[in-house]
Amino acid sequence: MSTKLNSVIFIHGLWIHASAWQPWLDLFTECGYAVSAPGWPGDSDTVAATRDNPDALNDIGIEAIVDHYAELINAGGRHEAKPVVVGHSFGGLVAQELLAGGHVAAAVAIDPAPIKGVKALPLAQLRSAFPVLGNPANRHRTVVLNAKQFRYAFGNTLTEQESAELHDKWTIPGPGRPLFEDATANFHKNSPAKVDTHLVDRGPLLLTSGTEDHTVPLKVTKEVYELYATGGSDTEFHEFEGRGHSLTMDAGWRDVADVALEWFARKGF
Repeated sequence: MSTKLNSVIFIHGLWIHASAWQPWLDLFTECGYAVSAPGWPGDSDTVAATRDNPDALNDIGIEAIVDHYAELINAGGRHEAKPVVVGHSFGGLVAQELLAGGHVAAAVAIDPAPIKGVKALPLAQLRSAFPVLGNPANRHRTVVLNAKQFRYAFGNTLTEQESAELHDKWTIPGPGRPLFEDATANFHKNSPAKVDTHLVDRGPLLLTSGTEDHTVPLKVTKEVYELYATGGSDTEFHEFEGRGHSLTMDAGWRDVADVALEWFARKGF
């Protein structure tokens, strides 16, 4: 995958297929960006094909996902400008790691999975992760969220109908390993969820949070921002009032996309 000036890479999170980014791809293309939304290692090209082959995602962890995107970016060649990246949920954690590693020029992390060092653990976050963390065997296999679990973790601010429609359209099996790695990050010195928050010479970062998010509650993302704030890096924070974890793909996705577009423009991209 080659990268060009002003290219944007979109990275999905657990349980959501990369094709859910299509409205964002169309919008950013209209605004003059070259865009792409590569899936995680093990993802198939479509939701249906990924559902049909869940074992391809077994034991895929954070490090493998970060390396996958770094390789795609670096395949573009050193003569080309670094891309910028937008990541949601675990994709937001991956975006931060790519930024800290010098692979991208700027990053927007939307309701990102927490990095090492975050101590907040709200009950809503535990309940959202329980379908995976509730069984240690899930560390090495994929897990599928049913409609009820999806409604709590993603669609809690939506009507039951809209939540069910998003679940039916976009959900895929998700590897359990990233959740186990993230949950135990503070107990491992070299956790794959570790990000250097004190880098000053990296590109700008925008962290965002929906105030009603169950999967990554506002309190968690605020704590991530505080970790960066002590390091003097170019890091900003934005709240989306009344929004849950589905904010990148529900009916209000354009409000979120517009914030990202405005921020990239303000930063000179």
